[in-house]
Amino acid sequence: MLITGGAGFIGSNFVHDAVRRDPDTEITVLDALTYAGSESNLAPVAEQVTFVHGDICDAALVDKLVANTDVLVHFAAESHVDNSLNDPSPFIKSNIIGTFTLLEAVRKYDKRMHHISTDEVFGDLPLDSVDQFTEETAYDPSSPYSASKASSDMLVRAWARSYGVAATLSNCANNYGPYQHVEKLIPRQITNVLIGDKPKLYGAGENVREWTHVDDHNDAVHRIIADGRLGETYLIGSGDERSNKQIIEKILTLMGEPSDAYVHVNDRPGHDLRYSNNSTKIRTELGWQPNYADFDAGLTATINWYKTNTPWWEPQKSTAEAKYKILGR
Repeated sequence: MLITGGAGFIGSNFVHDAVRRDPDTEITVLDALTYAGSESNLAPVAEQVTFVHGDICDAALVDKLVANTDVLVHFAAESHVDNSLNDPSPFIKSNIIGTFTLLEAVRKYDKRMHHISTDEVFGDLPLDSVDQFTEETAYDPSSPYSASKASSDMLVRAWARSYGVAATLSNCANNYGPYQHVEKLIPRQITNVLIGDKPKLYGAGENVREWTHVDDHNDAVHRIIADGRLGETYLIGSGDERSNKQIIEKILTLMGEPSDAYVHVNDRPGHDLRYSNNSTKIRTELGWQPNYADFDAGLTATINWYKTNTPWWEPQKSTAEAKYKILGR
C-alpha cells in the first residue's frame, strides 16, 4: 500500500490504523513534509512503514513507487482555505498537477487507487434548510482550495471512465482528532485555552459543519478500498452538525471554562454557510457506521490528546497565530 500525504493529519491516522489492521501489509508513505506534515506523526509506527520524502508532482519518483505497490491511497493535498486565499499556487500544483501525476502512474501500471476529497467541492447549503449533499450534487466550489479539489475529483472520474483506472473516491465532512495542525478550528481553540489565550470565533459563528472523528473517516476509507464499487463516489459524514459558535462553546465547557470566554475576529472572505453529507450510500452498501456517535466523547478524547502532547503542537502554535494575526483572524 502506497499512502500519499501519510505524514499529515488524516493520512497519519490512516497509517496507524492500517498497521493495526494488518501488520503484514507493506506500507510506504510518500510525503513532501510541508508545514502541515511531519515524520513525528508517524513515530508510533516508524519501524513498521517505509517513509519516502518526496513530492507527488515528481513523476519519476511517483512512477517508481506506484510500480511497486498494489493500492494507492491518495491523501496528499494542500487543504487550508485561508492559505489558499492568500496564495492559491501551491493548491493548483499539489491538488491538480499532483493528482494528474499519480493517475498517469496508476494508469501505466494498472493499479488500484482511492482518492480522498472533501465536501467543500459542493459549495454550501442554506443555514435554514434541511438539504444535504449527495453523490449526485453538482460541484460549486467557492475557494481556491475547494476548486482545486474539485478539479482533482474530476480528473479521477475522467481517468476511471476514459482509461478504466480502478479508482474510487470519497468526499468527507470536517474531520477532527489527534495530529491535526493547530491552524484548524478545533485544535486551534483547544490549544488557545491551554496557553491561556481566548478562542477566536469567525464573525457571528453561525457557519455550520458536519464533524466526523478521523478514526471513523478512515474506517470508511478502508471499507471503500475493500468493497467499494470501482468508479463510484461515497460521501462520508457522521450526521452531527454544529455551528462554529457551538463548537467553541463546547470546547470551553469541556475544558472547564465559561462557555462565552471567546472573542470575535474578522470572518473569512466567502465563508461557506453550511455543509451536510448524506452518507446513506456508504452506510447501506458497505455497512459503515461511525463509532464516535457521541460527539462529546470524541471531542473529549481529542482535548485530552492535545493536553498530553504539548511537545507535538507547541512548535506550530506561534507560527500559526502569527499568520492569523496578519489576517486579523
